[in-house]
Amino acid sequence: MIKYLFLGLFTVFSLIHLYHSWTDDYAKRALTKPFLLIFLLLYYLMATKNRNIYLVLALLTSWLGDVLLIPKGNKWFVAGGISFIFCHLFFALTYLGQISYAKVNWLILLPIAIVLFTNAFKIIKAVKDNTPKSMLAPMYIYLLINSTMNSFAMMQVMSLRSRGAWIACIGALLFYISDCLLFLVRYHKDKDRIWKKHFLVMLTYLLGEFMITYGMLMIGG
Repeated sequence: MIKYLFLGLFTVFSLIHLYHSWTDDYAKRALTKPFLLIFLLLYYLMATKNRNIYLVLALLTSWLGDVLLIPKGNKWFVAGGISFIFCHLFFALTYLGQISYAKVNWLILLPIAIVLFTNAFKIIKAVKDNTPKSMLAPMYIYLLINSTMNSFAMMQVMSLRSRGAWIACIGALLFYISDCLLFLVRYHKDKDRIWKKHFLVMLTYLLGEFMITYGMLMIGG
C-alpha cells in the first residue's frame, strides 16, 4: 500500500539524516531535512480517510519550521520558532477533540504541568548568558506553549486511557525534550555538555513527531 511507501521513505530519510547528525555534517543534514515531515504527512494522509485537519496543519507547520531552521542566524531561528508555535497549538487542538474534562485527574495533571513549566524556566536560565536578551522571553513563551501542548496530551490519556493516547503523549514529551535540547545545543556556553548534540535533538524530534502521528492514527485519525 502507498502509505507504507511514504512510511518507508520517512524512515530511510530519517536514518540518513540521523547519520549525518551523528557525524555532525551540516551540509548533508540540510539536504535531507526538508523531506522528513513531508513524508510523515503523506503517510498520515494515505493511512486514514478520517483525517484530522489540526494534525495535518501541525505536521505542515513542523515541516515549515524545519525548513526555516536550516539557514544559520537568529532571525531564521525565530522564524522557525514561530512556525513551531503554531505546530504546538495545532497539536493541542488535535488532542482537544478527544478530551473529556470530567475524566481529567487534576491532582495528577497539575503537578506534571508545573514540572514542565518549571523545567522550561530552568532551560532559559541555563542559556540566558549566551542568548540575545530580546529572544529570552519569546523562547520561554515557546517552551510554555510546548508544555501546554503536553498537558493536553496527558488530558487525552486520562480521557481515553488507550494505547494510542499513551503513544501520542510519549511523542509529545519527546518533542518537548527535543526543544529543550535544541535550546541548550544552540545557546548554552558549554555546547559539548549535550552528547552528540544535533543527533539527540533530531532523534527525539523525529520519534516524537512519528509517535504523535501514529498514536492519533490508532485513536481513529
